[in-house]
Amino acid sequence: MASSTFLEPYGYDLLLGSIAAFYVIMVPYTKVEESFNVQAMHDILYHRHYLDGYDHLEFSGVVPRTFIGALLVSTLASPFILAMNLLHLPKIYGLYAVRMALGCIILSTLRFFRLQVKDKFGNQVEAFFVILTALQFHLLFYCTRPLPNILAFGVVNLAYGYWLKGNFYAALNCLIFATVIFRCDMLLLLGPLGLTLLLTKSISLWETLKRCIGVALLCIGLTILVDSILWKRILWPEFEVFWFNSVLNRSSEWGTHSFHWYFTSALPRLLLVAYPLFLLGVLLDRRVLSFVLPVFFFIVLYSKLPHKELRFIISSVPIFNLSAAIAATRIYNNRRKTLWKLLYFVMLGLLLISLGCTIITFMASYENYPSGHALKDLHQIGHLPNNTNEQWVHIDPFSAMNGISRFCENKLPWRYSKEEEIPLEEFRHRNFTYLINEHPTVDGFKCLFTTNGFSRIRLQIGFPLVLLVKEPKVYIHGNIKNKDVMHRNWPGCSQLS
Repeated sequence: MASSTFLEPYGYDLLLGSIAAFYVIMVPYTKVEESFNVQAMHDILYHRHYLDGYDHLEFSGVVPRTFIGALLVSTLASPFILAMNLLHLPKIYGLYAVRMALGCIILSTLRFFRLQVKDKFGNQVEAFFVILTALQFHLLFYCTRPLPNILAFGVVNLAYGYWLKGNFYAALNCLIFATVIFRCDMLLLLGPLGLTLLLTKSISLWETLKRCIGVALLCIGLTILVDSILWKRILWPEFEVFWFNSVLNRSSEWGTHSFHWYFTSALPRLLLVAYPLFLLGVLLDRRVLSFVLPVFFFIVLYSKLPHKELRFIISSVPIFNLSAAIAATRIYNNRRKTLWKLLYFVMLGLLLISLGCTIITFMASYENYPSGHALKDLHQIGHLPNNTNEQWVHIDPFSAMNGISRFCENKLPWRYSKEEEIPLEEFRHRNFTYLINEHPTVDGFKCLFTTNGFSRIRLQIGFPLVLLVKEPKVYIHGNIKNKDVMHRNWPGCSQLS
């Protein structure tokens, strides 16, 4: 009886949370896009007030980011870190803790939005909203990843919830907070939503200015206060990001896509079966159009920027899932009618295809953090018992970008260096014990073992239809002058893919 009482209000959260937690446990490592926040969380939890030890002061990145999200997540995770320290657990468990804490925050905001969906559209729409979300890989995989986009996404979920609730000024203020502090590009969502509310006379211009300007100034003051202290200079991070990306248009240096890429590549992968369903939902329920249009124009405006990434538009997913859930509910309720029965079977088939796509994408993502796995294996195989000499590991930029963070480091005698721009021929004159890098051979070092990573997907006739092709991505080398290292048994390096 007690279990049913708990599952009724929290069953959906338990389902989504379990999937997100599974992704964390199976793929704990992080990429370069997450590096600032994950290193910041590490430094807040382990260096605390000793700012000189913070990673961002040595490796500042292309543009500065705010510490506010990292401070919030680290505060929530700090009791777990304290317990870990008392139990003398490795720091890698701290990475699980901060990612789980972030996931709790994001899924709590998604719950707030989902409850408004339930109140406005009913229990069935809520149920299909959860089913569609659970079958989509990217939202639950990314919701625990410390990206600025995800921190902004949590606040955008609150904005969507207030929007559905009819508390329009609160929705605008949430978007202002997200824009000023986490992602300046949320301005592209704030603008269409604000204009829609003005045109429908849901808000007045004067009242909006009175309520929102003060919030914007408070947010600017907060980020300047916090980040100026931690960056050791007067700073509004998102203004510098805006200047770099939009005014200077420097983001295009990281690759460009055509105008239609979000609609023809990113959204189909993000939404899967919800993509055709959300278009159908707009036709079936007039109420949905007023929610979909501002989000649609957000993506249209974003499409004008040449540099595009899937995570940039992840904030659009809940609204599109709402429209898709309405369509799915209508199809399900009319499934005994002739035409609707056909749509029902098509929908079931698309749901199964979505599940298959999610499984394949997860398997590819599992193999997409090779240097994290390489360092873990090195710690296990390369541990020298009864040896107190420092074991220096050099991590090259490729490896630092593909799975290694400070949470992956072990205690003494292990030591780590991320020194950049060292010529390959110079390594033989340095005293590194091990190298983790992308080069198969380095003078003065022997290749001890390799770690494979995801390369591509290959279709074939037969079972299974889809194969994940892997190839060596990271090479672990040992110093040939170190007899302790050379006398150990190592797996060796194979060039086979």
